[in-house]
Amino acid sequence: MPESEKITINMNLVDLGQIDLLVDEGFYSNRTDFIRTAIRNQLNTHSDSVKQTIARRTMGVGVVSYDKAILERYRAAGEHVEIKIVGLLHLSADITPELARETISSVQVYGVFRASDAVKKALADRTR
Repeated sequence: MPESEKITINMNLVDLGQIDLLVDEGFYSNRTDFIRTAIRNQLNTHSDSVKQTIARRTMGVGVVSYDKAILERYRAAGEHVEIKIVGLLHLSADITPELARETISSVQVYGVFRASDAVKKALADRTR
């Protein structure tokens, strides 16, 4: 599984020019290096707030994966799972839309949610 996700941003031309100037002066190797550094700096600035929010909302952090066997154990126990993730949620290809609806009561992902289109559609009313 890739460790990164591609994003696209729009910037005004003056800001972009300033970034290009810093790259040309050798402060950064390229635009992407500048943007990654800026994002990391902002995340570091707000790290306490992020940690407090994660703790308050009882969220998992990182890469979390569910497969058919895990969800079948929830179903056998008559339990439902509320999934709250900061990072990547992966629902494996062996999970049917029916199994997902029977066992997953809600999905909240701050990051990337990977599942089959059919499973995503089945959980659409439970996903925020």
